[in-house]
Amino acid sequence: MPDRVPGISLSADGICNLCRDEAALVRETAKAEEARCAYEADFQKTLAECRGQGEYDCLVPISGGKDSVYLLYLLAVELKLKVLAFTVDINIPALAWDNIRRALGKLNIDHLSYTPSQEFYKKTFRYLLRNQEERGAVYTLSYVYAPLFEGDAIKLAIEKGIPLVLAGYSPGQPEPERMLYEFSRTLICESDWTPPELVSCGEFSADELERFYNPKRYPKGTRFPRYLAPFHAWPYNQEEIMRKVVEYGLVASSKHASPIHSNYPINWLLMYSDLQAFGYNPYAPEFSSLIRHGKANRNYWRIMGPVVDFLIRKRVGPGKEVTRSLDWLGLTADDLRITRPRGAYDPVLEQR
Repeated sequence: MPDRVPGISLSADGICNLCRDEAALVRETAKAEEARCAYEADFQKTLAECRGQGEYDCLVPISGGKDSVYLLYLLAVELKLKVLAFTVDINIPALAWDNIRRALGKLNIDHLSYTPSQEFYKKTFRYLLRNQEERGAVYTLSYVYAPLFEGDAIKLAIEKGIPLVLAGYSPGQPEPERMLYEFSRTLICESDWTPPELVSCGEFSADELERFYNPKRYPKGTRFPRYLAPFHAWPYNQEEIMRKVVEYGLVASSKHASPIHSNYPINWLLMYSDLQAFGYNPYAPEFSSLIRHGKANRNYWRIMGPVVDFLIRKRVGPGKEVTRSLDWLGLTADDLRITRPRGAYDPVLEQR
């Protein structure tokens, strides 16, 4: 954990205050395990109730990362569910597409791919990167980008009468304030997902804003799916999943299983912006939490964390995506600015 993270202090031997308070860590771990067991019981009950309701038991958004690929395997092979895989094809790298095609071929699963207008996404990314809230680029874009493809999955599930959307979010993803295991029924059935900031800025047309999910557009009596994250309900180990997707032939190699190489290209630019603004990688707290709770390999990330940051700052190797994304969006590094205070724009919390 970098010591620049707010609320973090390191001892002389490099141990942060979160790990030094062993009693608090034990309580936190026990509470998390208690919640996981409750989620697991609900998930088992939910699957039993949803089997055989229609052509598909569940819809699974797949990005080509290790978690979404492994989730497909668990649902289709081990749980024998009828699965429809779904990809929103914006900014997915070639390596991740290779994972998607290989896994689908191996598992013989139906798949739909949707390629929306890139101009809308480019316009949205440009606006948000020039007008970040004080928590930075990753946070700002996540609260708009994720609801776009989550909303697309919900709309498809409604259209096809699929009762469940099951996402490959690992523990800690997305932000806990957005989801712990399940999006609330109020959020799915009653809340307009259109970001207020995009409405108020005046730069987006009504047609563009209608790309966001809004249950109020559906007639009374519409059956809305539940949106769950099974890895919040199951025991999770990042290193084990990286090993198994290779072992089962779902991806070609350990490189294809690495979150570093299957990452969305735009994410390198977001990390670059936050490294410049804050001096630490915005994903460090998330991975540190996984490590503290025994869900990720400490030695792996002690090596790879600084390597990734070096690649981003120098824009070399995978870090070249920083320059490519800036060129794609027609921006320069000076355009990456924090202009809004914390909490001024938080669409999911406002929806609740």
